[in-house]
Amino acid sequence: MAIAIPGPTVLLALANGSRYGVRRATFGMLGAVASDIVLVVAVGVGLGALLMASETAFTVIKWVGVAYLAFLGVRMILSRGALLHDDPAADPRGARGAIFTKSFLVAVTNPKGYLFVGALLPQFIVPGSPALPQYIVIGIVFCALDFAIMFAYALLGSQAVRLLKRRGAVWIERVCGGILLALAAWLAGARRAVA
Repeated sequence: MAIAIPGPTVLLALANGSRYGVRRATFGMLGAVASDIVLVVAVGVGLGALLMASETAFTVIKWVGVAYLAFLGVRMILSRGALLHDDPAADPRGARGAIFTKSFLVAVTNPKGYLFVGALLPQFIVPGSPALPQYIVIGIVFCALDFAIMFAYALLGSQAVRLLKRRGAVWIERVCGGILLALAAWLAGARRAVA
């Protein structure tokens, strides 16, 4: 299942789980799910088709996504991996709204998400039946699967840091940051699929 492959939001769930614990990492998961809703709505109104057809639209969203992934990757690599489970006020980036916003922005600025959802969802739409109820059901299933997978990664991060202690948090953040930088580089080289 492609949704389980670690992408940017899954890596953030892992890092957030290790840094802040599962409870606060949930706000990042909710941010990613909010982005899933945006993706499903965008596909429903034709943005996925627009990105497939327009090199300019794809390129603009792509470079915004590249810049944000690179920014987060560098921040994670340079982080000290402080364990803040007990003191949420110690780091403003660990505030609920900040965690939500970070995950939302990572997911919503990824043009591959629009293309993936745009290619996947229409296959499950029955022609001749009202599209809106079908998109709602598919969207709910998509969001639930995405949340469950991110929750599993956040739990993994939270448990790993307990075993590895503070040094483990530093390395989890650095590895996730490095992977985010690699994903930014991959996205920078990505081309729009031409049918």
